[in-house]
Amino acid sequence: MVESENIAVVGIPVDENSTFMRGAASAPDHIRKALHCDSSNLCAESGLDLGDDQRWRDVGDLVFDPKQPSFEQVVEGISDLINRNLRILSLGGDHSVTYPIVKAHAKKYPGLTILHLDAHPDLYDDFEGNRFSHASPFARIMEEGLASRLVQVGIRTMNPHQQEQAERFGVEVLSVHDFENIASLKLESPLYLSIDMDVLDPCCAPGVSHHSPGGFMTREVIEIIQSLRCDVIGVDIVEVNPQRDLLGMTAMVAAKLLKETLAKMLEGDASTS
Repeated sequence: MVESENIAVVGIPVDENSTFMRGAASAPDHIRKALHCDSSNLCAESGLDLGDDQRWRDVGDLVFDPKQPSFEQVVEGISDLINRNLRILSLGGDHSVTYPIVKAHAKKYPGLTILHLDAHPDLYDDFEGNRFSHASPFARIMEEGLASRLVQVGIRTMNPHQQEQAERFGVEVLSVHDFENIASLKLESPLYLSIDMDVLDPCCAPGVSHHSPGGFMTREVIEIIQSLRCDVIGVDIVEVNPQRDLLGMTAMVAAKLLKETLAKMLEGDASTS
């Protein structure tokens, strides 16, 4: 029998490792407002009404002590939730937060598979002298052995250095042109899903710091989420920047992806209860 409140939605308001521009730290509440906007409802496309489902709840944002390193506090905060037998759906924040979030998950879930949806591979050994940049989380994850498999989908900004890094770590990279091959990936449990909102074309998600034209449409990302056939034990949705969000469009798309990922995680509960 599935216990109540076994999935926690938590905000990670961190963006000090952003390049080009800041702003993603204010995204969690921006996404929450869209999620609860009267223009929509809390039903996923499967028909699951998240408004009536007691198996998840929003636990608010992690609270940070500015005198302490933020990454250590993310590891501690996420670990505390995991130790309460909660699975975590995190709202960033910039993509640098994925490294400490995955570090916390790897303690309980060795041999993680990570599915990473993004325009950028985020594999820099360091970026502009910062090894913890939001351009570097997956280099840190793979060099520390926090995941046994990393699959990146939607990539369209690969450069020679990051290509070398991908080969070094054995990363499976599917460019935005390889959408039809996603179904053949045979992803295995336990799966961690990381969604950078700039995997989407800017016409769908203008409220991000790094616009990368030529990305997925919203429907394609939803179909990727709905096609997953393994146990999703953690998710992050990152890189919404409210300062660039035209009419709250990106927040609404992020809220839609939040609903569909929650439904997918709860669908896994239903299949094992």
